Amino acid sequence: MTTAISLNQAIAAQVHDGDTVALEGFTHLIPFAAAHEIIRQRRRDLTLVRMTPDLIYDQMIGAGCAKKLVFSWGGNPGVGSLRRFRDAIENSWPVPLEIEEHSHAGMANRYVAGASGMPFTVMKGYAGTSLPDNTKNVAFIDCPFTGETVAAVAAINPDVGIVHAQRADREGNIQIWGIAGVQREVLLASTRTIVTVEEVVDELDPRPRDIVIPAMAVDFVCEVPGGARPSYALGYYERDNEAYRAWDGISRDRSHFTAWLSEKVLDIT
Repeated sequence: MTTAISLNQAIAAQVHDGDTVALEGFTHLIPFAAAHEIIRQRRRDLTLVRMTPDLIYDQMIGAGCAKKLVFSWGGNPGVGSLRRFRDAIENSWPVPLEIEEHSHAGMANRYVAGASGMPFTVMKGYAGTSLPDNTKNVAFIDCPFTGETVAAVAAINPDVGIVHAQRADREGNIQIWGIAGVQREVLLASTRTIVTVEEVVDELDPRPRDIVIPAMAVDFVCEVPGGARPSYALGYYERDNEAYRAWDGISRDRSHFTAWLSEKVLDIT
């Protein structure tokens, strides 16, 4: 049964030190508010999983939340590097960071396997790359039907899956439209789930190419208007491009970053 509670309560109940946590949302509906609450609650030793760790994970890494990052691409979209990510890799600041890199297709297939209750899935990919040499979660196997060699990727089942969506109804069914990413797969693959939404409504009216995730896949719904900013939520607000551009300067210097973290995240109640 889905429960509607505050974001503070949901993070306190669901996210624990040492957990594997996936905060997903591709281009839009990125759950920044949930990430900031994890930072405020000073969770540590997390394995962070995300197809595209952009500003959201740069902030969590810089805040000292992460011990490992499982990902398929990392950068500030349209701007450049993730400075806190690089500092953690190159200088172990604020703590050392282990990484496990995959392709986009590999990460998506790992979520699909996890959501399907399968130990792994197979795909065409990874051949000719060095990625399989650097993770135990990719192996090459021969197809039992054709003999073709294909890549097998291990399922990923996060302890906690967190996404942002446009709407939920009062039963806890979630509605997403626009670029969907892998939100549905993450919620189905995860042991515990949190969804932040722009609003809770009495009834979900159909939207073009929408996805409705059933309440059975959701533990907690938190009504958090603006919970995806500075990314965008289609139908509610646009992407704050200036925030992405400004992040490069904020994150480049440790003292600037820590001042930003205190003012914009830690001191917010």
